[in-house]
Amino acid sequence: MSMRNRASFIVTAAVALAVVFVVGNRLTSVQGQGAPTRVAAVPGEKGGQDMFGAYNVQVGWPKPLSGVPGVGKWTWGAGQGVFAESPNRVFVLERGMLPEIERPKTVQIAPSVEFPIGRLPWRDATSASPPGALFKQGTQEPGDDLDAGKPDVDYKWARIINVIDAQGNHIEDWTQYDKMFRRPHSVFESPYDPQKDVWIVDDYRHAIFRFSNDGKRLLQTIGTVNVPGTDATHFYRPTFMAWAPNGDFYVADGYQNTRVVKFNKDGKYLMTWGERGENGKETRLGYFNNVHGVAVDAQTGRVFVNDRGNRRIQVFDANGKPLDSWSVGAPPADIHLIYMDGSRMLWAFDRASSKMIKYDLSGNLQYTFGMWGPIPGGFWGVHGIHVDSAGNLYVAEVDNGGAQKFTPRAGANPAFLMTKSAAPATGTR
Repeated sequence: MSMRNRASFIVTAAVALAVVFVVGNRLTSVQGQGAPTRVAAVPGEKGGQDMFGAYNVQVGWPKPLSGVPGVGKWTWGAGQGVFAESPNRVFVLERGMLPEIERPKTVQIAPSVEFPIGRLPWRDATSASPPGALFKQGTQEPGDDLDAGKPDVDYKWARIINVIDAQGNHIEDWTQYDKMFRRPHSVFESPYDPQKDVWIVDDYRHAIFRFSNDGKRLLQTIGTVNVPGTDATHFYRPTFMAWAPNGDFYVADGYQNTRVVKFNKDGKYLMTWGERGENGKETRLGYFNNVHGVAVDAQTGRVFVNDRGNRRIQVFDANGKPLDSWSVGAPPADIHLIYMDGSRMLWAFDRASSKMIKYDLSGNLQYTFGMWGPIPGGFWGVHGIHVDSAGNLYVAEVDNGGAQKFTPRAGANPAFLMTKSAAPATGTR
């Protein structure tokens, strides 16, 4: 190597070492700046792991159905919906009851295969609960649900609407309406209705039923019962509802139809929007597959729609003009429902990850929490969410069955808590 080349090599090596030294020092400096950012639900807490986020589960709420006089050895079927009118009056909607039996003993069913397995569940309430097929074979007549099992043996179609107090007691009887339903899907009260009428969506009946608050009267039926369709007087398996401050409401329609339907406060049809998309692949706004959730921002009137089949949230103005959309993740992401809280944050539950997910209204991910499991506090198939005036969180679960109640942990960061949706209506109860 010549003297000139040797000198050039030495200079180059020295520069390279200097760069490494400077970059290394900068990285060390950045990495060492202060303590790591904390994301604990309770600031300053030592230990723990936020298993249930900013909440504690209220074990034993609600009390067993078998403790209700006359019910017998039955337990919760698929939990479809929950609505907390107050901490002391919570509606829980279920798809009938299942036999209350002890966990089977583990047995070997094949070489190296045992069932049940350890701490895993042995019964999925949603597959065990009725109904069966939507229609009788080859017709559009309602099915008889005998394909779901033997009535009063495999399941009991009773106590579809349950009303629970703060301690978990069953305080009202709505069983006169049991046979009205086939697949009750969600339960609501409008936050802007001083009378606090109770609304129940039944996707197999293709209808929405509106009751007086005390349950004594059926006030209104929207849709044509047992008759699917796509016009102003029909639904085809509707799923959820949401209200605007003026009383107008929106219906996610639904499993079969691919649209949002808007009504005025009296239930008069106003308009609809939505087209069928290419399931799992659609990117065009206003095209849906499985419309399985709807929420309204009370301040701007924007309508948020869970386009479940395409794993995205779509955003519209009050009359269906497309405004925005965002992905909720690649497969197996599967958003079960969305909930607009009083802080104008959009919460969702993902059935695949068993996580509660918090987005701002531009779709920016803020926070997630939750764990899977058939245990108190574990999530499995959350299908309904609501928050009462005291900040307690309620979930209804199709797979675990029934419902659960969570209370805010002392000192929890408010950013990690859901808040009651909109402003409470004034009324007598």
